[in-house]
Parts: sequence; C-alpha cells; structure tokens
Amino acid sequence: MTVTGFIKDKLMTANREYLESSADHFDFWEQHIRLVVKEALILAEEYGADKEIVELGALLHDIASVSGVGTRQEHHTNGALIADRLLTEYGYPEDKKARVVGCVLHHRSSKYAESIEELCVADADIISHYDNIPMCFGVAFKYNKINTESVDEWIKYFEHDFNDLSERTKQTFKPRYENIMDVLFGALK
Repeated sequence: MTVTGFIKDKLMTANREYLESSADHFDFWEQHIRLVVKEALILAEEYGADKEIVELGALLHDIASVSGVGTRQEHHTNGALIADRLLTEYGYPEDKKARVVGCVLHHRSSKYAESIEELCVADADIISHYDNIPMCFGVAFKYNKINTESVDEWIKYFEHDFNDLSERTKQTFKPRYENIMDVLFGALK
C-alpha cells in the first residue's frame, strides 16, 4: 500500500468513528478535507511543490480534530504529533516526514509557512472554505456565535480568510473571491 493510501485509510477510519460518536456528526472528509486535498494539489502543480508532501499534509492537516484529540485551538500541534506517529508507523523517510509534519503544524495560516508545501496546504485550507459556503456559515453560527442579523460579522469571517492567504494565492484567487462575495453579500458589503 502506498503511503497516501495508508494515511487515507487511517483518516477514513477516524472519520467514520467521529461521525458515529460525536455530538455534531460532522463529516470532516466530505465537508472539508477532500476539498483541501483538491485545492492543495492544484496549488502544488501551480507552484511546483512536492505533490506527495502536499497531499499527505492536506490529508493529515485536521487529523487531531477528526480523531477527537485536544481542542480546536491546538489541533495543529496535536495533529503534527499524530501525523508523525502515523508516518513513523508506515516507515516513511524521516526527511519527508518532517516536511509533512510541517504542513500539519503550519496549516492555520500561510504566514507561518516555512516551505512552498506548507503554503500550499495552508492556502488550500482557506480556499476550501469557499468551496463549501454552508459549512462556513455553520462554523460562523456554532463556533463564532454569529446570528442572522449580524451580516457584517459574516463578511468579516470571509474577509479574514481571504486576507490570511499568501500574497501569491490571493492574487490568483481574487476574481473568484470577489464573485463569491458579490453573490453572497451583494449590496450589503
């Protein structure tokens, strides 16, 4: 089995267990991770990044949340530990493992990216939010306590994500972002 197949198998097992046992029954794979993988591989191609590192980083970036380990605020550090353990279990080379773990550890913002692979995963994580707008609204309602009367807060949520992209990705994503914002908020902006 390839390392990607091994990691995806572990991820899907954790995802099924989360779906069955969690209070919110959130499907990390369908609602988020598969979109991050798709966007990360597009960026990897565009930026000349190592596709295997990027794909593994994208698959593992939220592994702590999927596994129910720690808090949402610490999911990147706990995820890095889990990623390291899983890649060690597979026998993945140490130098490559460190690069994947870096993608997990630094996925919360491209500002923390220390490599082009980390940047691809961080930016893909943000772009995936625009691929699943209903999930973003769910997060805004549930975690950020934004209500339907607070349209300005919704706009800030999307603007914050856009502004957290790397400058390079921001430029290529800007037309798509502007279209999404126009459709969602139109004259309310």
